[in-house]
Amino acid sequence: MRLKKAIVMATVMLTLLVTIRLNDPMSAYVAAVKYGQHGGLAHTVFASKQINTKLMDTIQVEAAKRRIAPVDARVDRVWKAIPGYNGLEVDVEKTYRLMENAPENEPIRFVYKEVEPKVTLDSLGRYPIYKGNPNKPMVALMINVAWGNEFIPSMLSTLRKENVKATFFFDGSWLKKNTDVAKQIQAEGHEISNHAYTHPNMSQLDRRSAYNQIAKTEALLRSTLKVNNHWFAPPSGDFNQMTVDVAAEQGLKTVLWTLDTVDWMHPPAYSIIRKVKTRVEPGTLILMHPTDSSSSALAGMITAIKQKGLMLGTVSETLSSKRASLVEAGP
Repeated sequence: MRLKKAIVMATVMLTLLVTIRLNDPMSAYVAAVKYGQHGGLAHTVFASKQINTKLMDTIQVEAAKRRIAPVDARVDRVWKAIPGYNGLEVDVEKTYRLMENAPENEPIRFVYKEVEPKVTLDSLGRYPIYKGNPNKPMVALMINVAWGNEFIPSMLSTLRKENVKATFFFDGSWLKKNTDVAKQIQAEGHEISNHAYTHPNMSQLDRRSAYNQIAKTEALLRSTLKVNNHWFAPPSGDFNQMTVDVAAEQGLKTVLWTLDTVDWMHPPAYSIIRKVKTRVEPGTLILMHPTDSSSSALAGMITAIKQKGLMLGTVSETLSSKRASLVEAGP
């Protein structure tokens, strides 16, 4: 037992001495804390190197208080695959370096870093996705385009004015006929994804036909728009496990929606806005199309979402495990 302890002590001392020799005593201090030698040994070694141990101790104590644990991705009985969400912790070394020469009474400005969950969306297997992580205060607008261009300019204008990026899912046959419009949408900075080729009910297709519906549009997205896509939205929300499988075989996750505007029925704009205001929450994916109803309601929808303290992002941003903002750190 004594021999084991002596070996550990020798290892710690060697680590400290090497680090100090490399002119990085602060990192050596962190190493001492890591190895459980945060006491006489660390303080003695660093006394001559002018490490501000009081500052370091304060940062370490606060770091433990401020840590937010990551949330693992999971499979929900109703909502199926739900993405994980990164945790947050104080970057002790960067915080120390930022504050080491600051006046003694100046409040510590903490530097944070994200901590990824152990279970990710990719590790869950082949499941559809209906919503983002409920801890992430972000919402995405999903705009499925299979026919009709009349209301696209006004929707783009609203999105531009509100500084919002949406995800447009293109039907391949529409894209082939409307390349210029698609390029305009892309030029505005919106995300572009796959909505099959001829808007079929995917669950009614045989395997080869289902695969080709996705593959044909995917090839067109690459050749026409140079898109590196990650998502497939089944037309009419119609799919089965085979749909999810053939999409996954092409590197795509199947994504549906949390909240449907039902704008294809042409409801009045105020009813869509009221629905969004009532039902939107963190992680919501909102389905719409380039219709008169959604075009008229879009600005009000965005206002209602922002009034709830939620950010708007693309589907990729909303379903990512990355934190919406470091401001969420709180303390």
